[in-house]
Order: sequence, then C-alpha cells, then structure tokens
Amino acid sequence: MQTKYIIITAVIIAVIIVGLMMGYGMRGHVPGGSIGVVEIKGIIYSAKHITGDIKNFADDPSIKAIILRINSPGGVVAASQEVYDVIARQTGKKPIIASMESVAASGAYYIALPSDVIVANPGTVTGSIGVIMEWPVLEKLLQKVGIEFEVIKSREHKDIGSTHRRLTERERRLMQEVVTDVYDQFVTVTSEHRNIPMDSVLKYADGRVFTGRQAKELGFIDTLGSFEVAVDIAGDLAGIEKPHLIYPPKRLSLIDILTTPMEHITLPKLYFLWR
Repeated sequence: MQTKYIIITAVIIAVIIVGLMMGYGMRGHVPGGSIGVVEIKGIIYSAKHITGDIKNFADDPSIKAIILRINSPGGVVAASQEVYDVIARQTGKKPIIASMESVAASGAYYIALPSDVIVANPGTVTGSIGVIMEWPVLEKLLQKVGIEFEVIKSREHKDIGSTHRRLTERERRLMQEVVTDVYDQFVTVTSEHRNIPMDSVLKYADGRVFTGRQAKELGFIDTLGSFEVAVDIAGDLAGIEKPHLIYPPKRLSLIDILTTPMEHITLPKLYFLWR
C-alpha cells in the first residue's frame, strides 16, 4: 500500500515538474539561443507579474533578447510607468522588441516606447496618447433610496473624488491640473523616445488612435509586421539564427479576478487607457 502511494506521489511530482518546464518553455540548453516572450494582455491594473517576468528574462544569461507581445488598451498610469521603467533600465543590455497585436494603445503604447524596435501590424490600433480620470457619481441614486453620508475631514479637499457628490469648480480645476501634469509626462516621453519634436507629438496627442500603418508614417512606431517579423528582428539583433521562444509560466489568481476590476471601477485613478 505504501509503495502504491509512493508511486502516485512520484507521478504527481513528475507531472508538476513537466508542467512547469512546459510553462517556461523547456529550459535548458537550446541550440541557437532563446528569446523570452512577455505577453501583456488586457487592461493593465498591476505591474507586478509583468515586471517580474521582464526582470527574470533580463537576468537569465540563456535569454538573448526579449519580445513584449502587447495586446492591451492601456491601463492605470502608475502601473504602466512601472513597466516602462523596468524596460528602460534594460536598455543596452539585451535587445527588446515590442510586437503589437490587435491593440497597443495609450498605456500599452507608453510601455512600448523604450523598446529597441516597435513592430505593429498594419491594422493594429495604437496611439491614444492621453490621460483620463473618471469615477461614477451616485449622488442622485443615493438620494432616491434615502442614503446620506456624514463626512468629517481634515481639510476641504480630503474627499475629492467621492462617489456620493459632484466636484466643486475648484476641485475640478485641481483634478484637471493632475491630469495635465501626467499628460505632459506622456508627451515628453514619447517625444524623447521617438525623436519627434514636442510640437509634432502634441499635434496628434489628443487621444486619437492610429492604425499601425498610420503610426509608421507619423514615426510613432519603427516597422510594420507580424509577430514572426518581431521574432526575426529579435533574432538578428541577438545574433540567433534559429531562435527558440520561451514564455513565463501561466498564472491564474481567483482573488485578482474577483477583486481587481471592482477596485478600479469605484476608486478614482489616473489612466493611460483607450476607451
């Protein structure tokens, strides 16, 4: 009986190990060399997993280049900036290629900026250079159901952005100043990385989106092509004739799925996000 349990346990452990190896692309010696692929999908609420994957690939000597496979409309400003910062810190260490899939707009475009080469499909939706802050105002609904709030605050703006009342005109000006400051940061970073004069960036930085082909003509990306083209470019820059692609292990957090969206619906936050 004990032997049976030992065998079952050994099989389970073996399955787990094989699963981990498959999830991380069967690590080990690979003829030719390996390229790490970090997928950035959906709205960017948190930078934790993305930055962790980028750092792991950057520190791994067997990984010769990194591809950011982006399919995202953007997300929270601070999270996008954290990912941007980690990518920017790798500049000059290993080639980093941004490969845009269906959508790589706003914060997702921001993330791509420090890459060595930005690749997009002709029909990719990108751009949307801008900032938005929004939250629901439930004042009239609460009045209908007879709910009131007692608020005791240290100074006048402590409850700015509350869902149970509208902004005052002064508060609206203050919030606009915050949005404008972050917008200036986005425009400046775009101008610096794309080597486009500020005036030219501002001409198109009104939240509009571009196709990949339009972005190429305006200088907001480097070249048109599919993911396979991005792989070829990464291989050329890393000196790999037949690159082997490595993906981070898959993650699934039920807590993140259940709690993250609600948090960002109800709490005021700054977004680099294409709506």
